[in-house]
Amino acid sequence: MTVPAATWVSSPAVVGPMTIHPVLARDGTFVQLDVRAWHWLVLLGLIVGLLLIDLVVFHRVAKVATTRRALVESAVWISFGLGFAGVVWWWFGRGATGEYLSGYLLEKSLSVDNVFVWALIFTYFRVPRRYQHRVLFWGIFGALVLRAVFIFAGVALLERFDWILYVFGAFLLYTAAKLMVGGDEEMDPGESRFLRVVRRVLPSSPELDGQRLFTKVGGRRLATPLFAVLLLLEFTDVLFAVDSVPAVLAVSHEQFIVFSSNAFAILGLRALYFLLADLHARFSYLQQGLAVILAFVGAKMLLSRWVHISTGVSLLVIAIVLVSSVAFSLRRARLDTLAVDDDGPGEPSPPPSER
Repeated sequence: MTVPAATWVSSPAVVGPMTIHPVLARDGTFVQLDVRAWHWLVLLGLIVGLLLIDLVVFHRVAKVATTRRALVESAVWISFGLGFAGVVWWWFGRGATGEYLSGYLLEKSLSVDNVFVWALIFTYFRVPRRYQHRVLFWGIFGALVLRAVFIFAGVALLERFDWILYVFGAFLLYTAAKLMVGGDEEMDPGESRFLRVVRRVLPSSPELDGQRLFTKVGGRRLATPLFAVLLLLEFTDVLFAVDSVPAVLAVSHEQFIVFSSNAFAILGLRALYFLLADLHARFSYLQQGLAVILAFVGAKMLLSRWVHISTGVSLLVIAIVLVSSVAFSLRRARLDTLAVDDDGPGEPSPPPSER
């Protein structure tokens, strides 16, 4: 029988009109929270409010996002994500905040690959850059719903069947090995079986109609190519969620923590896309970094019965690997640029008479 490292109960604290219910109990591994309905209402209201402000106020009119604007928006979304960590600390304490930050950083790092897949899809369908934000808005909205389903199902499985943790861990190790060995394979959107099924069952127009997802042609309501792109984005997000949700469940088993960290990481992906979409070649070691992160998380899951790795250590490992992979990638890109400059344009070939 395993004795928990610490077990304690805290009393609710009254702050103004609200009663704060922090951590009810802690075992040696994960926090257990007393999450009330109003916690969820505040979180969901904040998410919906931020989405509406982004759509109605800042992106009401379709326009091309500049790099500077994408940088500012990305910084704002990251600020919201990190700022919510303060809310988690206020409501639930330090342990829950550590799990939230670990989940946020883990999801953010794993989502970078998603950004490059989006770029590939938009390029294949030749979607004008000024229409991409609207598609990504609805893509993010759908991703939040799908992630909620995955998260609640995953936590329910873990609570019912302890051995599922080892299945998730083994799957993450397999995914890490696949990324490390075969990570250079590129997706071809045109070969997607999912897309072929959509085209067969859904009447579609081959022409864009601004940023609309549906249009009317000859009295018939048809889906525009943007709707097919949206469905393909949602399909790829499901594939990514299969990896990322089990990974986040390695740092927290609380539905509120896992969903909120996922949500705030995903909300900033649109700005991150416009910032990084054209820089895939510069992040040559990012794939290997993500593989190391997944391997670490998978090993943590598999060894959780015998070895306890604290939330602080997990957060530190994820941050170090992510920063190192980006730093080594940028260094290699700089060295490659210098090598090309040193080679010069090369000597012109002599005319045929002198050969």
